[in-house]
Amino acid sequence: MPWWFWILLWIALIALSLLFHLTLGYRLYKKFMSTVHDLGAAGKRFSNLAPSQETSDVETAEPRPAPGSAIFASPEQMRHDYLTAKAFRQEVRRQRRVKRKAERGQPQSLHDIEFR
Repeated sequence: MPWWFWILLWIALIALSLLFHLTLGYRLYKKFMSTVHDLGAAGKRFSNLAPSQETSDVETAEPRPAPGSAIFASPEQMRHDYLTAKAFRQEVRRQRRVKRKAERGQPQSLHDIEFR
């Protein structure tokens, strides 16, 4: 084979390799732009949601104890504080559940009805 054939062969191989890489790059770019478009649409759709009215489960007017004060408190006091806070959180959740079921027109659970 003549020497110029090898030059043409290598030029053709490099051109095909370049064409292959450009095709892969173009497909990757199109998929990336499609993903960015979908993320933008999802962001617009979810940005219209109303923010939650409730900021937390526990809203108290009492100041919170200083961090580390539990180390020096008695176990009975800590147990009492824990059980009180737990009961308060449960009551807040129960009230939200009753309110939510009342808004939806669902029957109330017997555990949620107050007999006071």
